[in-house]
Amino acid sequence: MQPDVLVIGGGNAALCAALMAREAGASVLLLEAAPRAWRGGNSAHTRNLRCMHDAPQDVLVEAYPEEEFWQDLLKVTGGQTQEPLARLAIRHSGHCRPWMRRHGVHFQPPLSGALHVARTNAFFMGGGKALVNAYYRSAEALGVQVRYEAPVDRLEIDADGRFVAAHTVAGERIAARSCVLAAGGFESNRDWLREAWGRNARGEFPSDNFLIRGTAFNQGVLLRHLLEAHGADRIGDPTQAHMVAIDARAPLYDGGICTRIDCVSLGVVVNREGERFYDEGEDFWPKRYAIWGRLVAMQPGQIGYSIIDSQAIGRFMPPVFPGVKADSLPELAAQLGLPGHTFMQTLQAYNDACRVGRFDHTVLDDCHTEGLAPAKTHWARPIVQAPFYGYAVRPGVTFTYLGLQTDGTAAVRFGGTASANLFVAGEMMAGNVLGKGYTAGVGMSIGTAFGRIAGRNAALAARQQPLCNLANVIADDKEKNAHASA
Repeated sequence: MQPDVLVIGGGNAALCAALMAREAGASVLLLEAAPRAWRGGNSAHTRNLRCMHDAPQDVLVEAYPEEEFWQDLLKVTGGQTQEPLARLAIRHSGHCRPWMRRHGVHFQPPLSGALHVARTNAFFMGGGKALVNAYYRSAEALGVQVRYEAPVDRLEIDADGRFVAAHTVAGERIAARSCVLAAGGFESNRDWLREAWGRNARGEFPSDNFLIRGTAFNQGVLLRHLLEAHGADRIGDPTQAHMVAIDARAPLYDGGICTRIDCVSLGVVVNREGERFYDEGEDFWPKRYAIWGRLVAMQPGQIGYSIIDSQAIGRFMPPVFPGVKADSLPELAAQLGLPGHTFMQTLQAYNDACRVGRFDHTVLDDCHTEGLAPAKTHWARPIVQAPFYGYAVRPGVTFTYLGLQTDGTAAVRFGGTASANLFVAGEMMAGNVLGKGYTAGVGMSIGTAFGRIAGRNAALAARQQPLCNLANVIADDKEKNAHASA
């Protein structure tokens, strides 16, 4: 039987779309490319949602108003964001959690070591895997049909930009009255990454040394198909991505958050030539961690080394693998395979340049360097207390920002005209909000907001009713939340 709404994808945005469409009375079929055990895409590796709020809430302290959220986003993207869509996602984040709870998602305060986010981010109890499982349970209880190991490789779209049917890799044709695309970026596609990044001036193909933090199933097949076969309007730079410095020993796929190296701001980072290349203390770590993968990608061999001493221990979330440990800096350099003379020159210059005031890793403190390039503007303390630790880091790609252009209705656009029944959510459209950079938890804010409006509109389109805007979903949430608290 033909479903009203076909949802292609199996992560947070896809599930939000499926739930909203079903709540609106549509019959829904969700196609997940992965096996059941690997369902959920990158969402299974997430742990929190960045939330606007004007007063303290259950697991959120103080306030994090819309304008501050917007300024944080504006800063990390360098202005490469569409303000109307960004503000819609921000406003939605302030009102969506009761809806999430109704579908089984629970929240908890951040763990110790999850720095600077108790005010800005609501953490999922059990992490992203628990969120994904809760949504699947709720979807199935509501009657959403779910099929695993069902990758789609092409769509039928008519001359007016209307969705007609999807074709699976297995050769099945599935027609539906409307469709939501939420199948992720192309970060798992090694060939496409190589094509996008090309060869650098040193003759290297940088992407060959990238690791993929999340799922192996985000190959970008439908994204490329929409862009090339159907001429869908695009947005974003294919080399821009959420890209983090992760342990070089991490697996090629699905290493997740536990492979992230979070001690960068507590020490220095050098390249394989033993030289520093960026300000490790530029801003709070949740606002800067996602630039370090790209920074490392620009270094020789796409490798860096995070160096700390014993003063840093206990101040960051420890990664899954222990660091290389040594009783002296020359010994540490030898164990890491770094040129000892240059490494010691770099560390001595840094130590000599440190101007230590009152060290406080919870604020932008006054510990900084003077006369050093690049500077370290906060949390600069001499690295002198043995034992010393080093972590080799590689670029870890979370998701890519090249995607499909959309608007407040989440419609896919062709030649500037919105499709009447084809919608997009999650990584496939995140580039509308994230031109570059990242701040912790905002990907889930975007995916939840646009997944929900895409699902609502897919249900409306299936009944040939006028579409609504994300602002309507926000207004509905406010009204329901007010009734619930009355």
